[in-house]
Amino acid sequence: MQLWVGLGNPGAQYAMHRHNVGFMALDAIAAVHGFGATAKKFQGWLQEGRIGREKVLLLKPATFMNESGRSVGEALRFYKLGVEALTVFHDELDLAPMKVKVKQGGGTAGHNGLRSIDQHLGPDFRRVRIGIGHPGHKDRVTGHVLGNYAKSEIEPLSDLLGALAAEAEWLAAGDDVRFMNDVALRLG
Repeated sequence: MQLWVGLGNPGAQYAMHRHNVGFMALDAIAAVHGFGATAKKFQGWLQEGRIGREKVLLLKPATFMNESGRSVGEALRFYKLGVEALTVFHDELDLAPMKVKVKQGGGTAGHNGLRSIDQHLGPDFRRVRIGIGHPGHKDRVTGHVLGNYAKSEIEPLSDLLGALAAEAEWLAAGDDVRFMNDVALRLG
């Protein structure tokens, strides 16, 4: 069993923020793979399903971003899963928009959601980094991250989310390189 966590902030006003692309990725995966109904559990929203041969739990913490680790820790403890079963989908300033990289462990790069999970569980979890690009100057980062995707970005975002969902079976099987390659090919 695996726990896949999408990072975002709860509430309709945040739905299209770049910071919520982790939530968007999980919604796309749940839709494409026919996951069950959403249940309110672990201070978040949980869906269960299968991707390929793997049972996968999708969790969107209902805490704000900087408290995500509480929700994730509760779910892992409940299912008696180690951090090796955890994959976190999140926005990444240091990647070009609509690019995807998978990374095992690492730092938090100032991301409050990652920092919270790191504080609760340590840094050794798998991350699916979804590029949102850097606005160019550090004074503009907050507005960029907490801003909505532009109209011109909606179609590429939709293509990206579709590609993530379509290739999720490789991620579930542990073939991170094939997942990244096949997502890139779909977006090529």
